[in-house]
Amino acid sequence: MAKVIMKFQRYFRRKPIRFFTFIVFYLTAGSLVFLHSGFAGRPLVPGKEQSLTDGTGDPTDHQDKGAVQLSRGFKEMPDSPVLPRRYGPWSKTVSKNMLERSKPSDYGGARSRALKGRNTREQEEERAKYIGCYMDDTHRRALRGVSFFDYKKMTVFRCQDNCAERGYLYAGLEFGAECYCGHKIQALNVSESECNMECKGEKSNICGGVNRLSIYRLELTQESARRYGSAIFRGCFHRPENVSLALPVRSVMLNMSVDKCVDLCTEKEYPLAALAGTFCHCGFPTTYFTLHEREDEQLCAQKCSSEDFESCGNSEYFIVYQTQVQDNRCMDRRFLPTHSKQIVGLASFPGAGNTWARHLIELATGFYTGSYYFDGSLYNKGFKGERDHWRSGRTICIKTHESGVREIETFDAAVLLIRNPYKALMAEFNRKYGGHIGFASHAHWKGKEWPEFVNNYAPWWATHTLDWLKYGKNVLVVHFEDLKHDLFMQLKRMVNLLGLMAIEDRLLCVESQKDGNFKRSGLRKLEYDPYTPEMRNMINKYIRTVDAALKLKNLPGVPDDYYPR
Repeated sequence: MAKVIMKFQRYFRRKPIRFFTFIVFYLTAGSLVFLHSGFAGRPLVPGKEQSLTDGTGDPTDHQDKGAVQLSRGFKEMPDSPVLPRRYGPWSKTVSKNMLERSKPSDYGGARSRALKGRNTREQEEERAKYIGCYMDDTHRRALRGVSFFDYKKMTVFRCQDNCAERGYLYAGLEFGAECYCGHKIQALNVSESECNMECKGEKSNICGGVNRLSIYRLELTQESARRYGSAIFRGCFHRPENVSLALPVRSVMLNMSVDKCVDLCTEKEYPLAALAGTFCHCGFPTTYFTLHEREDEQLCAQKCSSEDFESCGNSEYFIVYQTQVQDNRCMDRRFLPTHSKQIVGLASFPGAGNTWARHLIELATGFYTGSYYFDGSLYNKGFKGERDHWRSGRTICIKTHESGVREIETFDAAVLLIRNPYKALMAEFNRKYGGHIGFASHAHWKGKEWPEFVNNYAPWWATHTLDWLKYGKNVLVVHFEDLKHDLFMQLKRMVNLLGLMAIEDRLLCVESQKDGNFKRSGLRKLEYDPYTPEMRNMINKYIRTVDAALKLKNLPGVPDDYYPR
């Protein structure tokens, strides 16, 4: 065998051209084999095997060769159930969805691009269609659904995704960082050059301009995706005395259903849909129909004519749903027109809900709130007063966690927000280790951080309240728990302290927008109680001390639920 190999080597040493020719033939043959296996191994689309083999299939199923080729690396899960989605996927075929997933650099979203100096836009299939640059007005929005802001990380896809998730047909971006959703556009189209601001989260895309919206139409695969889906059940209510004033739009529906009434009111741009037998009413929460006096649901238990399991109310008791149309009566915010000489504090212990209270105050008054500190993440989320110096006088009130005598005495008045220390400590611990709306990890709860945190912060919870009660001027005490349970009245008290007249219709609007994007969705349930008996004894002592101090000021004591059950 060795002699054969030696002869082979000598042969090619004498004839090098033959050697290189052999190598070329070898590589060519290998390439042909590889290409053949690639085309021959093309997978079948699930559910199409029979049509491809017996010639009964639609020939159009074979035309998207590029998408089919890219799908070779994905394996279908055997017998995996297809779960229904209220908001169906934007991709209409498996292969196209996989094609989109194979482009990580595209942020998974539309390639609808608005490059500076260009009037043409690229459009990505099955995602969204760019339809133009439109005017916008802070007092009368072009898109009147929900809105959210991010002055640091806004992208085109993020806006589209949030609007589509809520079932809206249109998504619009403005000022590089603001996202607005809606079911129809109520504004004029303008020149493309007026939408000239880059997105804060992706410099290659345009996100509107100053009072200008870059608007996309979302291509939902199912029209039913925007129907009823996320409408919120508000309850059963007695017929208002003046129905035409309380609910100005009315329509007769012989085949009444929740879907149909919610769809009608959504199309008419109203946030409330009220079902009354065969009548559908639409409107806003107003003093004529406050939704404060909820009735027993049995009084509304009349089956819908075209639904077996839903109630449609009757002529005396209405079933009410809140649609996905945003109530814009309380969404406009600005700085104070004249500088205020009075400095009002919004004082609280960390974790007592100060950020949420600021959100409510801004909606209720229409003016930005300020801060004793600067938090860039809050500014990026829409708190534009965050960058102003706290003494600027341009904001309606100032967030502060300070509890020193010198700091307290600089404020002319204050809203003192107090929260159950058991909840406040956990909320602040979550913020410290997870951000404003995030959560601490399990390791933090189980580690040394939690005991050290409680020992340091629990005394501060008590001294903070005691110092503000002792040294503060014109202090209004508001318990976080009361604000949650009776937002209308508590917010009215806060607005009055700020020197403004509370507009009741605006407060009713705040009730429907109360959570916003700034409130933690609720304390994550732990599998164990993080408080030890020693911690509880210490915290209960501080609760009793604060309760006594409040009563000494002729104020109601702490709510009953401050003590653990």
